[in-house]
Amino acid sequence: MGVSMETARAWVERWERQQERYAVDREERFTVIADVVEHATADRSRPLLLDLGCGPGSLAARLAGRLPAAEIVGVDMDPLLLELGRTHHADAARYVDAVIGEEGWTESLGLERPLDAAVSTTALHYLPEPVLLRTYRRLAALLRPGGVLVNGDHFPPDGEPCAGLTAYVGRRRAERTGGLGRETWQSWWAAAARDPELADLFAERERRRAASGGGGRDAGLTAGRHAELLRRAGFGHVASVWQCGDSAVLVAVAGDVPGGAAAGGS
Repeated sequence: MGVSMETARAWVERWERQQERYAVDREERFTVIADVVEHATADRSRPLLLDLGCGPGSLAARLAGRLPAAEIVGVDMDPLLLELGRTHHADAARYVDAVIGEEGWTESLGLERPLDAAVSTTALHYLPEPVLLRTYRRLAALLRPGGVLVNGDHFPPDGEPCAGLTAYVGRRRAERTGGLGRETWQSWWAAAARDPELADLFAERERRRAASGGGGRDAGLTAGRHAELLRRAGFGHVASVWQCGDSAVLVAVAGDVPGGAAAGGS
């Protein structure tokens, strides 16, 4: 079910343009995530990074460019996006097909040492709260003391008046930068479904979606609730380091993980 280099390049480039519609100041958010990882791994000769929900390798490629000595593992459940990443960003990461939060998912990663950083961008918001807490606990156990979990996503603030305000600010920013003029998530996938070279991968994606009951929905958890869950999972320090509208980057620093944190399941 492989794809050609030319096809992968075209679809990844189109993916990048489509995603700019949904992530306010997406490139700056990528840069901030890389800033945090660079700072947290400054004393590491070959830092080990995990990209959660890596898709076609957008964040992994940027991290590899910024930190060329890093070893990056990308994990995702979408076979089509993974194949695009393996082909177009082959040197950026080692890509793993697994469902984040499912039983045994971290064992499939093949990690041989503690993580220095786990990163994610617009990928964890679909996890229901119990699964997210379990995932945070597992990541706290996998990270070395002082390692970081860096999550860039949409985090509505606590309280409806503020949530409406941040959403409006983000939408106006997207209008000024032209992000809303780009194609939608739905149109990208509709076009991909018509590409003969992607047909087998798309069919496998649809089979998996049907088996799991369809795509996940945004759990709508606020930044404050994420922080609470991270602390319950064993992270000692949690802070937001960047925000534009409701797009933000949360950083959680791992410490000595309590015994219960590592036992939270995978």
